[in-house]
Amino acid sequence: MRAGETTLAGLLEGKKQFQVPLFQRPYSWKEQQLTQLWSDILEQADLIAEGSAGSAHFLGSVVHAPSPQHSMGFPHALVVDGQQRLTTLSLALAAIRDHVAKADAAWAHDISNRFLVNSRTQGSNLLRLVPTQVDRAVYSAHINGIAALDDDSRVGAAYRFFRAALAATEDPADTHSIQHIEEAITSRLTLVEIAAGTGDNVYRIFQSLNNTGLELSQTDLVRNYVFMHLPTRGEHVYETLWTPLQKSVNDPKLLEDLIWLELILSGANRVRRQDVYRERQVRFEQQPDTEDTYEDWVRELRRRSVHYLTLIDPNRESDAAVRGALWRLRAWDADTPAPAIMLLLDRRERGEATSEQVAKALTYIESFLVRRMICRVPPNGLNRIFQDLPGQLPADMLVDEGVRKVLSGERRSWPDDAELLDAIRTKPFYLYGRGHQRQFVLRRLEESYDHPEPVDFVTAKLTVEHVLPQGASKEWLAVLAEDAIDGETPAETHRRLVHTLGNLTLTAQNSELSNHPFQRKQDLFKASHLEMNRRIAEAPRWGATEIEQRAKVLAQTASILWPSPVAGVGRVERGRDWSLLHQALAILPPGAWTSYGDLAALIGSAAQPVGAHLAQTTGVANAHRVLTSDGRVSPGFRWMGEDRGNVLDILRDEGVRFNGNDAAEPKQRLSAPALAALLDLGDESISEKMS
Repeated sequence: MRAGETTLAGLLEGKKQFQVPLFQRPYSWKEQQLTQLWSDILEQADLIAEGSAGSAHFLGSVVHAPSPQHSMGFPHALVVDGQQRLTTLSLALAAIRDHVAKADAAWAHDISNRFLVNSRTQGSNLLRLVPTQVDRAVYSAHINGIAALDDDSRVGAAYRFFRAALAATEDPADTHSIQHIEEAITSRLTLVEIAAGTGDNVYRIFQSLNNTGLELSQTDLVRNYVFMHLPTRGEHVYETLWTPLQKSVNDPKLLEDLIWLELILSGANRVRRQDVYRERQVRFEQQPDTEDTYEDWVRELRRRSVHYLTLIDPNRESDAAVRGALWRLRAWDADTPAPAIMLLLDRRERGEATSEQVAKALTYIESFLVRRMICRVPPNGLNRIFQDLPGQLPADMLVDEGVRKVLSGERRSWPDDAELLDAIRTKPFYLYGRGHQRQFVLRRLEESYDHPEPVDFVTAKLTVEHVLPQGASKEWLAVLAEDAIDGETPAETHRRLVHTLGNLTLTAQNSELSNHPFQRKQDLFKASHLEMNRRIAEAPRWGATEIEQRAKVLAQTASILWPSPVAGVGRVERGRDWSLLHQALAILPPGAWTSYGDLAALIGSAAQPVGAHLAQTTGVANAHRVLTSDGRVSPGFRWMGEDRGNVLDILRDEGVRFNGNDAAEPKQRLSAPALAALLDLGDESISEKMS
């Protein structure tokens, strides 16, 4: 191996050819990179115009190795690293050649023969640089001066960039400016040339230069590794398998995701996306080092891509039940169960499962996700659950029952019917999950009525409506007072029920309904095309009794739509989860306070259990900032642990303002919706962000 500093002219001049191997990624420079390079070129051109020696601009390295086609009479080299730079600079020179061609044909001819083509040579040896197959045709057309200016490739975009830049900088009174630019490109941009010898391990050099996670994607590294191990079959495998695969997936990120999923399905269930290349390399090293190994892997990836594309676009699926189940998971925006879905589609293709079983298994996955969201089970571990599932599926069970059993297992937290009913009755559904997921649940409940003229939810532009308004008028509070339970005020009843599922529906008339009395809403609900709204309109009034009765009906429907886990398998009795309450208190901003009722509404409890929990639990941050609904310190408040003194003085020091009656400023109070917004529960929970 030899290494030394050179220029583009030193690298390209003379009869030779640099070949970009098949395994290299296509040309990918964008305007930002081109603009920076052009700025560097102009800086060097200005130094030349000024006659200044100045320092040259270091551009980077070019690593090459002898090509299998190498001969002493006509050197051929494989470009291991630096092909993006070489392609860009060659296109810049082609742009200069075409820019000056009409005014000075001899100059244009000189540029071509010195840097772009091997004169008096025909066929495959004509070009000094031969890009990877994807870019070869369009690059050759530009170098040969026959390309259409409207091609939409990256190569074409780079060429047009330089043509436009040359037009903008040329001074009609000084034709030498273009000469300065050419000289800057060929003689003032320095490169480190690393020429590997025949015995050098080219791919190890490539790894050390590129496996940084910055320049090359995991897909690039895997592809390069594979095709480096296909010395005689590379062209065939690339044309017949890799190119069709790349065209069908048609997105580098999706292709990387597919390779990651293939690893998981091969048993690497803990592999992270950023470690795909290393893990894939380890697995290749455990197999016979033959071209069959690598060709078979590309063929298998191509086969699995059909399943992956069906997951991405369920319209590709021919079976109606499977297609519907896949669309529901897409609507839920569930990427997490992708390993399980890929496994199911693979089992079906192998004849180990029917479409009916696959559709049923997908429904269990949907139920697992939806029930957890309704019951507000923290999403911690969801990735692990679904990445482990392919290796845990019982071999002696049908796939649908196997999926159900695995998801019912210990520490999977798939809520049963009792938990589902309790959550629908008590938890503030409106404050949890993502907005489209809340709409999904209500939409599925509406669809269960089998309306003869189904609603087109895509075009209907429906939003979630609170029947009992979020801002309750005296009239609404009077209705709630009729159903008052011991010790609960109408305002507390409102906070407890307003965001529960029993009080929510879908409508396209949210602004019209607003805070109107129920009688006004009834008229609009009766005229609604949604069956759930017409059923709400049948109620003579809308208070706590009606909300709780509707919650029970919805829970029964939900238990049918989203089947329950296997009874008794890995069930763990769960007490009340106070983690959300602790999170809310921990992030209270300075000067803010909240109430027992607000916290109760946030977690789907009542004020009394919240008070009891805070009174009995040490170490809860900001517990002293929980006040009564009228902003007063609870008469029973006691410091847990060290006595910090007068709580009013502490609160004042922390920025809470009090009036003469020792009542906190209402404007500083954070309600349940405000706490949910602070926790960002409308998008993703704190625990999800940290998992």
